[in-house]
Amino acid sequence: MKNSILTILALAAMVACKKNQTTTSDQSADSASMMTPADTMITGDSATTGMTDSEGQNKMLSEQDKKFADAAAKGGMMEVMIGELAATNANNATVKSLGAMMVKDHSKANDELKKWAAATGYTLPTSLDAEKQKMYDDLKAKKGTEFNRAYTDLMVTDHKEDIAEFKKQAAEGSETSLKSFASTTIPTLEHHLMESEKAKKAVN
Repeated sequence: MKNSILTILALAAMVACKKNQTTTSDQSADSASMMTPADTMITGDSATTGMTDSEGQNKMLSEQDKKFADAAAKGGMMEVMIGELAATNANNATVKSLGAMMVKDHSKANDELKKWAAATGYTLPTSLDAEKQKMYDDLKAKKGTEFNRAYTDLMVTDHKEDIAEFKKQAAEGSETSLKSFASTTIPTLEHHLMESEKAKKAVN
């Protein structure tokens, strides 16, 4: 009789254990199935965000950024082109020296702007607009003293405008690298203005 009671108790204990194991494994299965969609969602979200960032770089540029980048590219090209003219058309050493400085400094700034454009996926203009082309053509037709005066006048006017545009971009631009480019170029432009004013006095 005692043996029968013990056997029954042992069987009952075994059944209870099995029941607990089943419940535990069911709970584990439930938690695993609950976790899976959450994990998938998180991964999906980060992947989407990453793609949007890399694809949306151009969208991150404001109208101010685009306008500035285009103007800086065209202005920089013209500075180099008319600076090269000074080597052949000017008959004054100060004007020739000013032209050489413009070619050197603006070529460097143009290269920096091109690097920014390549990194951002932005397409810069590769030629002058009609207004700047006319300025270049008019200047190309002048020689000697006439060229000296026209060139130095243009350099003073042009650099005053450039400084204002670059300061505006440094303050109001949206894209960090382009703002930094504008900000670090301002001292060079201010130096150019100072040298242009000296050259203007020397030829007038």
